[in-house]
Amino acid sequence: MEASLNFQVRKYPAIMANPTHMPVSKDQMYAELQKRIGPQRYNAWFRHGTRLELEGERLEVAVPNSFVANWIEQHYQGALTDVASELSGAPVNVVISIEPDLIGECSRRNLDQQAEMVNRVTQGRIRPRQVVRRAELRHSLDDFVIGTSNRLAFQAAMATAEGKHPQFRQLFLHGSCGVGKTHLLQGICNEIQRRSRGHGEELRWRYVSGEQFTNEFVASVRNRNGAAEFRKKYRKLDLLAIDDVHFLAAKPATQAEFLHTFNAIESAGKRIILASDTHPQLVGDLNEQLSSRFMSGMVVQVESPDRQTRMDILKRKSDALGLGLPEDVQDYIAMHIRSSVRELEGTLVKLSALAGLENKPVTLEMTRDALADHLARTGGVISLGDIETVAATYFGVTPADLHSSRRTKTVSSARMVTMFLARKYTTMSYPEIARHMGKNHSSVVLGVQRFEKLLASGAPLCWTSPAGAKSVQPAELIDMLDGQLR
Repeated sequence: MEASLNFQVRKYPAIMANPTHMPVSKDQMYAELQKRIGPQRYNAWFRHGTRLELEGERLEVAVPNSFVANWIEQHYQGALTDVASELSGAPVNVVISIEPDLIGECSRRNLDQQAEMVNRVTQGRIRPRQVVRRAELRHSLDDFVIGTSNRLAFQAAMATAEGKHPQFRQLFLHGSCGVGKTHLLQGICNEIQRRSRGHGEELRWRYVSGEQFTNEFVASVRNRNGAAEFRKKYRKLDLLAIDDVHFLAAKPATQAEFLHTFNAIESAGKRIILASDTHPQLVGDLNEQLSSRFMSGMVVQVESPDRQTRMDILKRKSDALGLGLPEDVQDYIAMHIRSSVRELEGTLVKLSALAGLENKPVTLEMTRDALADHLARTGGVISLGDIETVAATYFGVTPADLHSSRRTKTVSSARMVTMFLARKYTTMSYPEIARHMGKNHSSVVLGVQRFEKLLASGAPLCWTSPAGAKSVQPAELIDMLDGQLR
């Protein structure tokens, strides 16, 4: 899936490392980035398969797939913005574009490095470089575009922020990537802060990712006094918001601690809001007690925006960018970019850049040319990146594991199901799927054939998780995952 992700621009003073705005070489960019994030992270995510192009006030980061794009966005946004801005001597707009052909530059060793890096971060053995702080919550409920696909989720978010309805003290939002879950979570946090200050009080709230919660818990276990400090930090909150809570899957100790945290906050009559890529009952390797707690509150799906909502989003976002989009251009984009708000924003950023480079207004012809390659690669609403996320979440692994050479029963099963769904939902050929996942053509063919045989025979799919042996009927599994993808 090709997309563009627009990073927040940071402001810098006029005097910088490059005050004369001299051209910055790629070698300078790579060298400074390596210094900033360290050689291990640099080698895993930027040395192979990632291309940096700095032109004026725009840094384009080309990556091979949506998994790498999302990981870089979440973990290296600040480093990229800082390095590019310092070298160019001006604020820089960072845009990520996905070019599947770049996967050919990634060796098996490189893919394994990425998988190991993800596992080490999620297990808490590497401290993340970025921590979300209150001042960095940039989304509000006021600028959320409401449509039929997300109206219920927005109303539930408003009710949770108001704090007047006991039934909204627990809210679980789920939906595919880029549909607005993070926007709603951050909006709730900002809204309760605004309301509490208006009443002359200061509520204690905290917004973290599932990854950050895990890392903080693991660090607290290693520190002699850390456990008590960790519990004091989390269990006395008036509101706890955790994004990507499916990160807790396959981490029994972290789940046990979170269960105690959940119970402490709930028993005090305080609020808990959670977001995940999948329904709480479909999160792999989640203990039954936590799943039950999640289901006891308000569970709402945030669906992909419908056509009218996409049109409204395009109007608001294009106005913010200063793009005068003709109605036929808006109509064309809304018709062809359907899966997520993030894709719509990426399309607008690309058009804005093209219009600036050519010094021309955006036209329908320009839009068709800009989207031609993207539409040829994606073909449909559901992308391989979406499928990887859903399958990995169900089996309690990461998308990086699917790209690695790991052959455990769990990873192999998740990989096989991903390949089958890729053939079902996309127009990608076996070689295209293989290139995207870093595999060879025959591996994809065999994986699809193996799962088709399981479906035909009715034999269960079995694997082992940290919680014990698991099994599911293939047809039942596909029905469940279908519901998440549609």
